Parts: sequence; structure tokens; C-alpha cells
Amino acid sequence: MPTSSPHRVILIHPDAPAKPSEGAACNGCGVCCAAEPCPLGVLLSRRVSGPCKVLMWDAENTRYTCGALSAPGIWLRWLPSALARRLVVRWIAASRGCDSDLEAA
Repeated sequence: MPTSSPHRVILIHPDAPAKPSEGAACNGCGVCCAAEPCPLGVLLSRRVSGPCKVLMWDAENTRYTCGALSAPGIWLRWLPSALARRLVVRWIAASRGCDSDLEAA
């Protein structure tokens, strides 16, 4: 009888920063969003599991960003960009620290 593994593989860009500890400042590692979408990501990407489609790789800064925040004209076209950014910062709790309890290996 097969047993399920408590481990799950998520794909992360090799140049992404290491995941910070829970509660530490977000550094754009992408682990949380690559594992599953937040409530805003569920609405925008129309998926409840798997990587968030809104997650974007920023090659210039070698980090991940929320596309709703960094490119609101793509993901929230119906809102003025300045308003969209203010709302997204609140919706995704930006600058509140890492809330992912996932452990990167």
C-alpha cells in the first residue's frame, strides 16, 4: 500500500533568494505563491491549488513579485493603477512579513 509523503515539490527559479523565516520581512523568494495562491490569487488566477498564475519573476531584481502589485494593468485592468496598488498591498498583506510556514529544502 503506497504511503503519501509529507514533502511536496514546488518549482522555484534557481536565482530566487532563500525563503526567510516565518515572520521575517518578505524577500521575494516566491515559495508561498508557488505553493498555493492567496485569496486574491484565487480570484485572479481562477485556481485554488498549485502555483499562483499571478506570481511573476523579476529577472532584474532576481526576486518574485505579485503581478497584481507589480503589473496591475495586466491583472486589474478595470482599476486605476494607483488605486489597484494600494488595494493589493492591503489584500496580500504586503510588508507584514513572511506568513509561510513552509520549509524549503
